[in-house]
Amino acid sequence: MTTLCSFFLLLLLFFFFPTFTASKPVVLPLQTMKISSVKHTTPTSKLLFRYNYSLVVPLKVGTPPQQINMVVDTGSELTWVQCQPSPELRGPIFNPSKSSSYHPLACASDVCANKARDLPSPPICDSKKLCHFAQAYADGSTSEGTIATETVSLGDLTLPSLVIGCTTSSYSSTKDDQTMTGLIGMNRGALSFVSQVGSPRFSYCISDTSSSGVLVIGESDPVWASAALNYTPFVGVSMPLPYFDRVAYSVQLVGVRVAGKVLPLPKTVFVPDHTGAGQTMVDSGTQFTLLLGPVYTALKNEYLQRTRGLLGVYEDKNYIFQ
Repeated sequence: MTTLCSFFLLLLLFFFFPTFTASKPVVLPLQTMKISSVKHTTPTSKLLFRYNYSLVVPLKVGTPPQQINMVVDTGSELTWVQCQPSPELRGPIFNPSKSSSYHPLACASDVCANKARDLPSPPICDSKKLCHFAQAYADGSTSEGTIATETVSLGDLTLPSLVIGCTTSSYSSTKDDQTMTGLIGMNRGALSFVSQVGSPRFSYCISDTSSSGVLVIGESDPVWASAALNYTPFVGVSMPLPYFDRVAYSVQLVGVRVAGKVLPLPKTVFVPDHTGAGQTMVDSGTQFTLLLGPVYTALKNEYLQRTRGLLGVYEDKNYIFQ
C-alpha cells in the first residue's frame, strides 16, 4: 500500500463501559467499495463524477461467526447488521437464529432505558416488549429492528456481549451496493463501537492509488506516514444545544484557501449559532463535503473566476453545480 494516505486519528474524550484492553492495536483491512447509483442519460461533454464509494471492513458476528461487510461510519452511533433477507440484498445476511450468543434486549434493560440516550431517536418497546430502534440518516436512508447483544470477532480478539442492532427493515434513497449488509457506528456515543470496545483511539488510512487501506483500533505509531501529521483538537459546547451533535467528531473550520488565496470570509460564518447549527464534523459515511451557504457561495464564485474561459458551467437543474 502506498505511504501517501489520508489519515485520521480520533481521540475519544470519554467512554462508558470498556469491554477489553488490547495490548497492541487491532488492524482490520479497509476497502473502498463502489456503490451503485441511478444512471441518467447525459451529454458526452459531462465529466465522469465518482461520488459513490463507501469504506467497508469485514467483521465476524455471532457464534459460530458469520462474516458481514460493514460500512465504517464515524457520524453515527449504533452498530447494526442486516437480519432480514431481501431480494435486493446480495451480501451476507446475519441469521440470529443460528447464533448461540445472540440475545435480544428487553425494554426494561439498562441499555434500552439509559445507555441508548445518545441515539437520535430513543428506542421504544415493540409488541414482544423488546427494545426496538429506528434510525434515520442524513442521506435519507433508514434502519430499524431490535437492539441485542452479540459476540463480535475483531481480528484475533473476541468481544462478547457487544450491543448491536439486528435490522429487520431498511430503506435507502439510493441504490446502495447490495453486498454491504451492516454498519459500524464509530462516533462518541455510549453505544458506539469504539466506546464499547474501550479503545481511546482509532485511525484509518486510505490509499491514494488503490481501493485498499487499514482501520486501526487502538494506539498506533503511524511509521508509514510519508510526512509529519497535522492535528486539530475536537470542539464541544458547554451546554446542550438543540442542533449541536455532542457525540460527533466536531472540529473548528477557520477558513478556506483556493490556490494559496484565503477567501474573504468572516470568522463568524464558521462558528455554530446559538442553536448549535453550523458545526463542522468528520463523517466517513458522508461522501460530499458540505458547506454553509455563505462559504459555499464564496468558494463557487472563486472557482468560476479562476476557470473562466477554460470550463463552462453545466446548466441542468437536475444536477448539482458542475
